Amino acid sequence: MLRTSNITRPRAVEDLLDSKLIAQIEPLDLTSRKIFAGKLLGERRSKKRGQSVEFADHRPYVVGDDLRRIDWNIFGRLDRLFLKLFLEEEDLALHLVLDASDSSDCGEPNKFIFMQRAAMALGYIGLVNLNRVSATVIGGAMTSTPAMSGSLATKSPGSAEADASEAPASFSLIHTLKDLRGRRRTHDLARFLCAIRPGGAPNFTEACKRIALARKGKGVMLIFSDYLLKEGYETGLKMLVGKGYDLILVQVLSPQEIDPAGPGGITGDLRLKDVEDADLTEITISAPLLKRYRANLAAYCNQLCEFAARREIAVMTMPSDTPIDKLILESLRKRGVLQ
Repeated sequence: MLRTSNITRPRAVEDLLDSKLIAQIEPLDLTSRKIFAGKLLGERRSKKRGQSVEFADHRPYVVGDDLRRIDWNIFGRLDRLFLKLFLEEEDLALHLVLDASDSSDCGEPNKFIFMQRAAMALGYIGLVNLNRVSATVIGGAMTSTPAMSGSLATKSPGSAEADASEAPASFSLIHTLKDLRGRRRTHDLARFLCAIRPGGAPNFTEACKRIALARKGKGVMLIFSDYLLKEGYETGLKMLVGKGYDLILVQVLSPQEIDPAGPGGITGDLRLKDVEDADLTEITISAPLLKRYRANLAAYCNQLCEFAARREIAVMTMPSDTPIDKLILESLRKRGVLQ
């Protein structure tokens, strides 16, 4: 697969999210295979009993309970003390993680642009439903400092958090935009996503470690990557499992990676150079080689699925030419991420 050339990159929210898609995803909301407690009262009912106005149940009074919650009507009838319990509504955090390594900036359609559009659509759904939305990009560089009021952190290996007013001069390990909430923050998220340019070969394990250490609250985390990592993905993903987050892996592959002999694929005698570490190899494209490649790719994807299944992680493999509405309305809804 060759690196994408002459890329038209998104520059504004309109390039990531068109009006037709907005109309399709507007009724959707985030959900999870688990019910989590949030930091703030939100619009999601939990199994916890709280202090909202919607009655849930009664339980016998015990010493130390709040006397204001006693149901005096039942006391008048039964001469026994019962407490009124109410459904508590909670928010669900959404954390979007994008792999911005050099290998993500390949394919036709471009894999990273697909990730940007998917993240924008999911972020929009989270924002309009008053969920807390955060976004983290692994690798890449920020071409300009987004004009936003959210919490922006750029971290490079061995560095502390940079102030949002300072644009990084080089590629960094992770860039993070934290705790957006409400429809009005849509443009903040879009500016952040559009400002990132993929590049470099970031340490995936170290990036996951920093994400895990900085992660707060509970919720749903989607990680967009091709997962074609020489260092492996296992150690990094193990750090992100648990701690109250429902983890979903979205493996994004280009059509040329899935079928190198297809349209836009490669043929003949070639000298290939790895875009991330500059390794060189010479190959001759032939039918037996392509057959072996497809078998190896299928085995690698199955290995990712098996690794995830043992840890109750959901996995989806999506070609970069998949329409975003199909990803949102079909694939993610079937997986129970949206409802």
